Amino acid sequence: MKTRILIIEDEEKFARFVEMELTYEGYEVSKAHHGRIGLEMAESGDYDLVLLDVMLPGLSGMEVLRRLRRTSPVPVIMLTARDSVMDKVAGLDSGADDYITKPFAIEELLARIRTVLRKAPALRPEGQVLRSGPVELDVASRRVSVEGTPIELTKREFDLLQFLLENKGIVLSRETILEKVWGYDFEGETNAVDVYVRFLRGKIDEVFDIKLISTIRGVGYVIRDE
Repeated sequence: MKTRILIIEDEEKFARFVEMELTYEGYEVSKAHHGRIGLEMAESGDYDLVLLDVMLPGLSGMEVLRRLRRTSPVPVIMLTARDSVMDKVAGLDSGADDYITKPFAIEELLARIRTVLRKAPALRPEGQVLRSGPVELDVASRRVSVEGTPIELTKREFDLLQFLLENKGIVLSRETILEKVWGYDFEGETNAVDVYVRFLRGKIDEVFDIKLISTIRGVGYVIRDE
């Protein structure tokens, strides 16, 4: 079965160019030139990856992404002419898996697509439930609970917690976490891991008075069952 990619991009000539290149590489490609139509297609179609432009008519790419993340974990790569750090952070924190700035070489886009698709099965295996003490994470439904109480996490918080639980008992460096969970190069890189660990502790450890994530000084983080 071919890998299915949805392009949501209002520049029709550009979308057609990307479609032709992806089709040549063996992907099955669909296109939408409007934010609302693209969201409907992404929610109703069985796509393996979405290429999403930021500037779209109807709904912005950021809004499409926010709404899509309520119902789907499908990998998303943002395509945009905006290259400021804040734009990248906004897109990634809203649930994007990667971010590429126009103009770009098609070879770079293809490489990023391959990287995101390789990550996707590891982050989202079907029917898997991960546990540590009272914490339970359902991979398929992307739900987390502590002592049976549901916890609301952002996509990045969820993926970080999942990676730590998948490697329970293994001390993970900040660099390893950044590579496997974020999957992109970001200046000030390892600090992002510390920030999101604090977010998780604020929502889980502090609220339920447990110690889920341990800091190994000078190395990184680990989840261990007591």
